[in-house]
Amino acid sequence: MLDQLLVYHPSPWEDRDWARVSGLPLEDVWFDAPDGTRLFGWYVRASGSPAVLLWCHGNAGNIIHRLENLALLYRAGLSAFLFDYRGYGRSRGTPSEDGLYQDALAAYECLVQTKRVPPERIVLFGRSLGGAVAGALASQRAAAGLILESTFPSVEALARFHYGGLPAHWLVSAEFNLTERLRTVHMPVLVIHGDRDRTVPIQMGRMVFEGAHPPKDLYVVPGADHNDLVFVGGAPYFERLRRFVKDVSS
Repeated sequence: MLDQLLVYHPSPWEDRDWARVSGLPLEDVWFDAPDGTRLFGWYVRASGSPAVLLWCHGNAGNIIHRLENLALLYRAGLSAFLFDYRGYGRSRGTPSEDGLYQDALAAYECLVQTKRVPPERIVLFGRSLGGAVAGALASQRAAAGLILESTFPSVEALARFHYGGLPAHWLVSAEFNLTERLRTVHMPVLVIHGDRDRTVPIQMGRMVFEGAHPPKDLYVVPGADHNDLVFVGGAPYFERLRRFVKDVSS
């Protein structure tokens, strides 16, 4: 199987004073997955924000590459816990589907047990591949709500789109079946997608939306591709995030 080549694209860590570079109050957080894998993340607390976004990022880079986005969230008054999966950035180990699910569970427990954030103040946020990770977490733990951005129903559905109907199991063993997980998720869901996404086309986002139980909402960002949605969406995008977080956690 070609999972390590086709699914996971981690970047190595670069040592810099990222708090100074970003101007953010980054708190380094080390924690352990259930299998003992050592993981790393950043906790950023915005004043006046009782809720926290638990951020499951996409399949490439590491948390360094989300700093600009993290800064925009912080300036919008949103707190976040952004962590790296195993094999990404400073986190140890090698990525795998089950491993990523374990990592998200560990991040959740870190928020609840160490940071003392109650489940009703946690909003799960998954972007791209991280949507399936956040969805799996939502099927196992209580939370105020779930945000799924630029994500897809399953690896198979995405592979069939990009490889002309070729079955995904010929290429990779990873499934990341978000649709299946959503069957057991009963919390408010916000699906966000760009209408010009060439990596994960908007019809995939609509399929995710259809697979979610109400209450749910679909927010389409006009003109946004896969990797520029945050910046194309601008102030209205962050206002939509802020409103959802406030509504589900108040």
